Amino acid sequence: MNKYFSFVKIEHTLFSLPLIYSGVMLASKTGAPPLRILVLVLTAATGARTVAFALNRIIDRQIDARNPRTASRDLPSGRMTLWEAVWVTIAGLALYFGSAWSISSFCFFMAPLPLAVFMVYPMMKRYTPLAHFGVGLGLAMGPLGGWFAVSPSFRDLAAPALLALFTLFWVAGFDIIYATLDEEFDRKESLYSFPARFGRRTALRLSALFHGIAFVLLVSLFFYSYMSLLALPLLLLTGGLLYLEQKKAEDVQLAFFRINAVAGFAVFCMVLVGVYA
Repeated sequence: MNKYFSFVKIEHTLFSLPLIYSGVMLASKTGAPPLRILVLVLTAATGARTVAFALNRIIDRQIDARNPRTASRDLPSGRMTLWEAVWVTIAGLALYFGSAWSISSFCFFMAPLPLAVFMVYPMMKRYTPLAHFGVGLGLAMGPLGGWFAVSPSFRDLAAPALLALFTLFWVAGFDIIYATLDEEFDRKESLYSFPARFGRRTALRLSALFHGIAFVLLVSLFFYSYMSLLALPLLLLTGGLLYLEQKKAEDVQLAFFRINAVAGFAVFCMVLVGVYA
Protein backbone atom coordinates (compact mmCIF):
# COMPACT_ATOMS: atom_id res chain seq x y z
CA MET A 1 0.00 0.00 0.00
CA ASN A 2 2.87 2.37 0.80
CA LYS A 3 4.16 2.20 -2.76
CA TYR A 4 0.79 3.34 -4.11
CA PHE A 5 0.73 6.34 -1.79
CA SER A 6 4.32 7.07 -2.80
CA PHE A 7 3.42 6.76 -6.47
CA VAL A 8 0.67 9.41 -6.41
CA LYS A 9 2.29 11.58 -3.71
CA ILE A 10 -0.93 11.78 -1.69
CA GLU A 11 0.71 14.35 0.63
CA HIS A 12 0.73 16.88 -2.23
CA THR A 13 -3.03 17.16 -1.70
CA LEU A 14 -2.02 19.67 1.00
CA PHE A 15 -1.49 22.17 -1.84
CA SER A 16 -4.83 21.68 -3.57
CA LEU A 17 -7.36 20.68 -0.91
CA PRO A 18 -7.43 24.01 1.01
CA LEU A 19 -8.09 25.87 -2.26
CA ILE A 20 -10.85 23.43 -3.24
CA TYR A 21 -12.57 23.89 0.12
CA SER A 22 -12.07 27.65 -0.21
CA GLY A 23 -14.24 27.43 -3.31
CA VAL A 24 -16.81 25.48 -1.30
CA MET A 25 -16.85 28.16 1.40
CA LEU A 26 -17.18 31.01 -1.10
CA ALA A 27 -20.30 29.34 -2.49
CA SER A 28 -21.76 28.75 1.00
CA LYS A 29 -22.14 32.31 2.26
CA THR A 30 -25.68 31.69 3.47
CA GLY A 31 -24.73 28.77 5.68
CA ALA A 32 -22.40 25.87 6.26
CA PRO A 33 -22.31 23.35 3.39
CA PRO A 34 -23.86 19.91 4.09
CA LEU A 35 -21.51 17.27 5.47
CA ARG A 36 -22.38 15.06 2.49
CA ILE A 37 -20.98 17.67 0.09
CA LEU A 38 -17.83 18.12 2.17
CA VAL A 39 -17.16 14.37 2.10
CA LEU A 40 -17.88 14.03 -1.62
CA VAL A 41 -15.62 16.98 -2.41
CA LEU A 42 -12.85 15.21 -0.48
CA THR A 43 -13.32 11.94 -2.37
CA ALA A 44 -13.58 13.74 -5.72
CA ALA A 45 -10.41 15.71 -4.98
CA THR A 46 -8.58 12.54 -3.94
CA GLY A 47 -9.64 10.77 -7.13
CA ALA A 48 -8.69 13.71 -9.33
CA ARG A 49 -5.32 14.13 -7.62
CA THR A 50 -4.63 10.40 -8.03
CA VAL A 51 -5.39 10.56 -11.75
CA ALA A 52 -3.31 13.71 -12.25
CA PHE A 53 -0.22 12.30 -10.55
CA ALA A 54 -0.57 8.85 -12.10
CA LEU A 55 -0.85 10.30 -15.61
CA ASN A 56 2.13 12.55 -14.94
CA ARG A 57 4.24 9.62 -13.79
CA ILE A 58 3.15 7.40 -16.68
CA ILE A 59 3.71 10.02 -19.38
CA ASP A 60 7.08 11.11 -17.92
CA ARG A 61 8.40 7.66 -17.01
CA GLN A 62 11.10 7.63 -19.70
CA ILE A 63 12.30 11.16 -18.88
CA ASP A 64 12.27 10.28 -15.18
CA ALA A 65 14.44 7.25 -15.88
CA ARG A 66 17.13 9.46 -17.46
CA ASN A 67 17.08 12.04 -14.66
CA PRO A 68 19.31 11.08 -11.69
CA ARG A 69 16.96 12.99 -9.34
CA THR A 70 13.87 11.02 -10.41
CA ALA A 71 15.33 7.67 -11.49
CA SER A 72 14.38 6.18 -8.11
CA ARG A 73 10.67 6.86 -8.62
CA ASP A 74 8.37 3.85 -8.71
CA LEU A 75 8.05 3.33 -12.47
CA PRO A 76 11.67 4.01 -13.54
CA SER A 77 13.04 1.94 -10.67
CA GLY A 78 10.74 -1.00 -11.39
CA ARG A 79 9.05 -0.99 -7.97
CA MET A 80 5.76 -0.57 -9.85
CA THR A 81 4.83 -1.93 -13.25
CA LEU A 82 3.11 0.12 -15.94
CA TRP A 83 -0.03 -2.00 -15.59
CA GLU A 84 -0.14 -1.31 -11.86
CA ALA A 85 0.10 2.40 -12.61
CA VAL A 86 -2.72 2.10 -15.12
CA TRP A 87 -4.91 0.38 -12.54
CA VAL A 88 -4.17 3.14 -10.04
CA THR A 89 -5.31 5.62 -12.68
CA ILE A 90 -8.52 3.67 -13.32
CA ALA A 91 -9.25 3.52 -9.58
CA GLY A 92 -8.76 7.27 -9.34
CA LEU A 93 -11.08 7.82 -12.31
CA ALA A 94 -13.78 5.65 -10.73
CA LEU A 95 -13.55 7.54 -7.44
CA TYR A 96 -13.54 10.92 -9.22
CA PHE A 97 -16.47 10.28 -11.55
CA GLY A 98 -18.47 8.44 -8.89
CA SER A 99 -18.06 11.36 -6.49
CA ALA A 100 -18.91 13.93 -9.19
CA TRP A 101 -22.09 12.01 -10.10
CA SER A 102 -23.10 11.82 -6.43
CA ILE A 103 -22.67 15.59 -6.07
CA SER A 104 -24.79 16.56 -9.10
CA SER A 105 -25.29 15.79 -12.77
CA PHE A 106 -23.80 19.25 -13.51
CA CYS A 107 -20.53 18.28 -11.79
CA PHE A 108 -20.52 14.91 -13.54
CA PHE A 109 -20.77 16.46 -17.00
CA MET A 110 -18.11 19.07 -16.13
CA ALA A 111 -15.76 16.41 -14.72
CA PRO A 112 -13.92 15.60 -17.99
CA LEU A 113 -12.54 19.15 -18.29
CA PRO A 114 -9.86 18.80 -15.58
CA LEU A 115 -8.93 15.41 -17.01
CA ALA A 116 -8.12 17.04 -20.35
CA VAL A 117 -5.72 19.38 -18.55
CA PHE A 118 -4.17 16.45 -16.66
CA MET A 119 -3.52 14.73 -20.00
CA VAL A 120 -2.04 17.77 -21.73
CA TYR A 121 0.16 19.49 -19.14
CA PRO A 122 2.74 16.69 -18.70
CA MET A 123 3.40 16.96 -22.45
CA MET A 124 3.76 20.75 -22.45
CA LYS A 125 7.32 20.90 -21.15
CA ARG A 126 8.41 19.13 -24.32
CA TYR A 127 7.14 22.04 -26.44
CA THR A 128 6.67 25.27 -24.47
CA PRO A 129 7.88 27.10 -21.33
CA LEU A 130 4.21 27.69 -20.52
CA ALA A 131 4.25 24.20 -19.01
CA HIS A 132 4.40 25.84 -15.56
CA PHE A 133 1.00 27.38 -16.28
CA GLY A 134 -0.27 23.95 -17.29
CA VAL A 135 0.45 22.75 -13.76
CA GLY A 136 -1.15 25.93 -12.42
CA LEU A 137 -4.26 25.44 -14.55
CA GLY A 138 -4.69 21.91 -13.24
CA LEU A 139 -4.76 23.11 -9.64
CA ALA A 140 -6.70 26.28 -10.50
CA MET A 141 -9.69 24.14 -11.43
CA GLY A 142 -9.93 23.04 -7.81
CA PRO A 143 -11.58 26.21 -6.43
CA LEU A 144 -14.02 26.21 -9.34
CA GLY A 145 -14.82 22.56 -8.66
CA GLY A 146 -15.47 23.36 -4.99
CA TRP A 147 -17.76 26.22 -6.01
CA PHE A 148 -19.69 24.06 -8.49
CA ALA A 149 -20.18 21.36 -5.85
CA VAL A 150 -22.32 23.83 -3.88
CA SER A 151 -23.55 26.11 -6.69
CA PRO A 152 -23.95 24.01 -9.87
CA SER A 153 -24.32 26.84 -12.39
CA PHE A 154 -22.29 29.48 -14.22
CA ARG A 155 -23.87 32.39 -12.31
CA ASP A 156 -21.83 34.75 -10.10
CA LEU A 157 -18.47 33.24 -10.96
CA ALA A 158 -16.36 36.36 -10.30
CA ALA A 159 -15.26 35.33 -6.78
CA PRO A 160 -14.26 31.73 -7.60
CA ALA A 161 -12.64 32.96 -10.82
CA LEU A 162 -10.42 35.34 -8.82
CA LEU A 163 -9.50 32.48 -6.48
CA ALA A 164 -8.75 30.24 -9.47
CA LEU A 165 -6.55 32.92 -11.05
CA PHE A 166 -4.72 33.34 -7.75
CA THR A 167 -4.10 29.59 -7.74
CA LEU A 168 -2.91 29.65 -11.36
CA PHE A 169 -0.20 32.27 -10.71
CA TRP A 170 0.70 30.94 -7.26
CA VAL A 171 1.26 27.42 -8.57
CA ALA A 172 3.09 28.58 -11.72
CA GLY A 173 5.40 30.61 -9.48
CA PHE A 174 6.28 27.78 -7.12
CA ASP A 175 6.56 25.26 -9.96
CA ILE A 176 9.32 27.43 -11.43
CA ILE A 177 11.15 27.25 -8.09
CA TYR A 178 10.78 23.46 -8.11
CA ALA A 179 12.08 23.32 -11.70
CA THR A 180 15.39 24.86 -10.62
CA LEU A 181 16.28 21.40 -9.30
CA ASP A 182 16.39 20.11 -12.87
CA GLU A 183 17.84 23.13 -14.67
CA GLU A 184 20.86 21.35 -16.15
CA PHE A 185 18.98 18.15 -16.94
CA ASP A 186 16.13 20.03 -18.66
CA ARG A 187 18.63 21.99 -20.74
CA LYS A 188 20.40 18.78 -21.76
CA GLU A 189 17.08 17.12 -22.68
CA SER A 190 15.80 20.26 -24.49
CA LEU A 191 12.86 20.56 -22.10
CA TYR A 192 11.13 23.91 -21.81
CA SER A 193 11.29 24.82 -18.13
CA PHE A 194 11.82 28.49 -17.29
CA PRO A 195 15.19 27.84 -15.57
CA ALA A 196 16.48 25.82 -18.54
CA ARG A 197 15.28 28.32 -21.15
CA PHE A 198 15.89 31.67 -19.45
CA GLY A 199 18.44 30.87 -16.74
CA ARG A 200 17.93 30.51 -13.01
CA ARG A 201 18.09 34.22 -12.15
CA THR A 202 15.53 35.31 -14.76
CA ALA A 203 13.29 32.35 -13.94
CA LEU A 204 13.21 33.25 -10.24
CA ARG A 205 12.45 36.88 -11.10
CA LEU A 206 9.50 35.70 -13.18
CA SER A 207 8.43 33.46 -10.30
CA ALA A 208 8.46 36.49 -8.00
CA LEU A 209 6.41 38.45 -10.57
CA PHE A 210 3.83 35.67 -10.77
CA HIS A 211 3.57 35.53 -6.98
CA GLY A 212 3.11 39.29 -6.91
CA ILE A 213 0.26 38.96 -9.41
CA ALA A 214 -1.19 36.14 -7.31
CA PHE A 215 -1.25 38.34 -4.21
CA VAL A 216 -2.93 41.19 -6.11
CA LEU A 217 -5.62 38.74 -7.23
CA LEU A 218 -6.09 37.54 -3.64
CA VAL A 219 -6.45 41.15 -2.45
CA SER A 220 -9.02 41.67 -5.22
CA LEU A 221 -10.95 38.64 -3.97
CA PHE A 222 -10.82 39.98 -0.41
CA PHE A 223 -12.43 43.29 -1.37
CA TYR A 224 -14.76 41.92 -4.05
CA SER A 225 -16.25 39.43 -1.59
CA TYR A 226 -16.56 42.07 1.18
CA MET A 227 -14.67 39.84 3.57
CA SER A 228 -14.58 40.62 7.26
CA LEU A 229 -11.65 42.70 8.51
CA LEU A 230 -10.96 39.79 10.87
CA ALA A 231 -9.59 37.99 7.81
CA LEU A 232 -7.15 40.80 6.99
CA PRO A 233 -4.28 39.33 9.08
CA LEU A 234 -4.63 36.07 7.15
CA LEU A 235 -4.47 37.94 3.86
CA LEU A 236 -1.29 39.66 5.02
CA LEU A 237 0.07 36.34 6.29
CA THR A 238 -0.41 34.83 2.84
CA GLY A 239 1.43 37.75 1.27
CA GLY A 240 4.23 37.33 3.79
CA LEU A 241 4.49 33.62 3.01
CA LEU A 242 4.73 34.32 -0.73
CA TYR A 243 7.50 36.83 -0.01
CA LEU A 244 9.27 34.32 2.27
CA GLU A 245 9.02 31.65 -0.41
CA GLN A 246 10.89 33.92 -2.81
CA LYS A 247 13.53 34.76 -0.20
CA LYS A 248 14.05 31.06 0.51
CA ALA A 249 13.89 29.91 -3.13
CA GLU A 250 17.39 28.43 -2.86
CA ASP A 251 16.07 25.97 -0.26
CA VAL A 252 13.55 24.19 -2.48
CA GLN A 253 12.48 21.74 0.23
CA LEU A 254 11.48 24.64 2.49
CA ALA A 255 10.07 26.94 -0.20
CA PHE A 256 8.19 24.39 -2.28
CA PHE A 257 6.88 21.90 0.25
CA ARG A 258 6.60 23.56 3.65
CA ILE A 259 5.85 27.21 2.94
CA ASN A 260 3.34 26.34 0.21
CA ALA A 261 1.46 23.93 2.46
CA VAL A 262 1.08 26.69 5.08
CA ALA A 263 0.12 29.25 2.41
CA GLY A 264 -2.71 27.07 1.14
CA PHE A 265 -4.18 26.73 4.63
CA ALA A 266 -3.73 30.48 5.22
CA VAL A 267 -5.87 31.18 2.13
CA PHE A 268 -8.51 28.70 3.31
CA CYS A 269 -8.64 30.29 6.76
CA MET A 270 -8.85 33.75 5.18
CA VAL A 271 -11.88 32.69 3.14
CA LEU A 272 -13.47 30.87 6.06
CA VAL A 273 -13.10 33.82 8.45
CA GLY A 274 -13.87 36.37 5.76
CA VAL A 275 -17.10 34.69 4.71
CA TYR A 276 -18.50 33.58 8.08
CA ALA A 277 -17.16 36.10 10.62
